[in-house]
Amino acid sequence: MEKTWKPTTAGILSIIAGALEVIGGIIVLTVGAATTGAANVPNWMMFFSAAAIPMLILGIVAIVGGTYALKRRIWGLALAGAICSLFGAWFILGILAIIFVIMGKGEFQ
Repeated sequence: MEKTWKPTTAGILSIIAGALEVIGGIIVLTVGAATTGAANVPNWMMFFSAAAIPMLILGIVAIVGGTYALKRRIWGLALAGAICSLFGAWFILGILAIIFVIMGKGEFQ
């Protein structure tokens, strides 16, 4: 079986998008924690901490899925990682990762 660039590119895109999601989750978690006990802070800002947890989880799954795409193992996990990379600010990376994982399905073990 010939190895093409598609799973490699999908893995790199998923890892980049996942890292951006994790960094964003850490920033949102930090802002939420900093504003929780502060005076004169609107109540809606206290929900930042709750919003950060899904961002962190999605980012970690995207990174793990990207790693499996680079190794060309467990196609379902690589696809799940690509799907999780959709939910960040750079969702175009997730769209491209999904397309490349699907196109390279035959290369996975």
